[in-house]
Amino acid sequence: MSPEAVLDIGTQGLLVAAKLAAPLLITALVVGFAISLLQSITQVQEVTLSFVPKIAAVGIALLIAGNWMISEIVQFTHTMFDRIPQLLSGG
Repeated sequence: MSPEAVLDIGTQGLLVAAKLAAPLLITALVVGFAISLLQSITQVQEVTLSFVPKIAAVGIALLIAGNWMISEIVQFTHTMFDRIPQLLSGG
């Protein structure tokens, strides 16, 4: 297996990981920002207040984007399995 093939597989793996993590991370970021803004407006500085809404929002985002996430990882896995003969032959 050539170094270029290893780098290509690594790059594709990191790209898929970033695509899969993005909906959940962006959801947590937006909800966390909204809760912190609400806390600063009301001057209620409770640390645990932001935990439950973030978990609920990430759970909802997972329900919404879960099907897409599974199809993306299955497509990536199929692509990697399809590349095995090419990688073993060195071409």
